[in-house]
Amino acid sequence: MPKSKRAKVVSLTKVAKKTKEHKNALLREVQENADKWQYCWLFEVGNMRNAHLKTVRKLWKDSARIFFGRGAVMAKALGTSPEEEHRPGLHKLAKQIKGQVGLFFTDSPPTEVLEWFADFQQPDFARTGNRATRTVVLPAGPVMQQHSVPPEPFPHNEEPQLRRLGLRTRMERGVPTLDVSHTVCEKGKVLTPEQTQLLKLVGLKTVTFKVGLRARWDAATGEVEQIEGQEVPAEDAGGEVVEEDEDEEMNE
Repeated sequence: MPKSKRAKVVSLTKVAKKTKEHKNALLREVQENADKWQYCWLFEVGNMRNAHLKTVRKLWKDSARIFFGRGAVMAKALGTSPEEEHRPGLHKLAKQIKGQVGLFFTDSPPTEVLEWFADFQQPDFARTGNRATRTVVLPAGPVMQQHSVPPEPFPHNEEPQLRRLGLRTRMERGVPTLDVSHTVCEKGKVLTPEQTQLLKLVGLKTVTFKVGLRARWDAATGEVEQIEGQEVPAEDAGGEVVEEDEDEEMNE
């Protein structure tokens, strides 16, 4: 039987596995930065978005170095025991590397770092599986787009999409209109795909990207200080997963 000449579907999402050389290179980089900088901070991220984390890296590119993801390699680079640690005290930080966390190397004073990250919070659209941070109700009348300032009504060609997402609209003078108010989501409840799509379509950003600083290692003393009040709430943990190719760019 002759082979089919049909076009074969090829996945474009496949990522080549990192080789041992890649892992060793990352390990060496982490250790080189541990030798170079005075402080190493362990951080976690709430409502992870790759674009926002890349912004952080760019804003600090001249005065810090960030590594994110590949926790097992980072922990090994620092050393997870007093016998294996790369520099005194680093094993105390390495033992806390669990889940999606990162390392932030810098010489900047701790007060400056704490204040900067407390201030850097970026609103974003919720994802499926997030819990609603507030109750959102669309009032009766024209359905408004919040992207623009001031808000503008949706164009007529958007009505089919609004109806697919659960809105009972009708056209009034070419504008999708609600006769009664519509509750998009209720605070504390898990968001469905339809709810997150509707929130994004309307233009309502209900979650916040935030970096939570968990601990700081000081090269001068070898001590690790736990940071209080910077924890990322459990419901905000997670978000986008850093793929291996993105992780390599993140660690540049």
